[in-house]
Amino acid sequence: MPKVGMEPIRRQQLIEATITSISRYGFADATISRISKEAGVSTGIIHHYFGSKDDLLEATMRNLLQQLRQDVVGRLAAASSPEQRLAAIIDGNFAANQFDRPVIVAWLAFWAQVPHVPELARLQRVNARRLRSNLLYDLRRLLPPDRAEEAATGLAALIDGLWLRASLEGVEKSDTARSIVRSYLASQLACAPEA
Repeated sequence: MPKVGMEPIRRQQLIEATITSISRYGFADATISRISKEAGVSTGIIHHYFGSKDDLLEATMRNLLQQLRQDVVGRLAAASSPEQRLAAIIDGNFAANQFDRPVIVAWLAFWAQVPHVPELARLQRVNARRLRSNLLYDLRRLLPPDRAEEAATGLAALIDGLWLRASLEGVEKSDTARSIVRSYLASQLACAPEA
């Protein structure tokens, strides 16, 4: 019988083992056996806490999304101007724990599964809407509506594109990615009409 209070610890341990396994073996080959071995537990423990591999994968993506949200929200709390808030969103997306190689590979694996797994697709839609909404909130305070929409689309594409590039090329330079996105934002704001 599991010890009282072990469930959250064990769940987090299994999620971390899933991220490591996906990074090492790829999504398809991150088997329950490999994940359990990485976590140092029996395969039955995974089934006890998650039910199935799909449930574990969904919980892992939810965990990554929650970490991303916390990184962004924490930075937004310290921002007081629209420009600072936009910088906080960018910085949160390229935080050191977000731009860690195994995390990047896990994100890419999940993105690849989105067209095939409805629950992962739903989670990705929520994430994409949240990013766009956060960007638009402040861009609309700085740019005309049509320009704000265009800038939000460009910023989101740059963030996702730099993540994709990092996963494919093995680049782990969050400072460079952050700088590229901030430069794009600065160029968009520089073209704003005078108030």
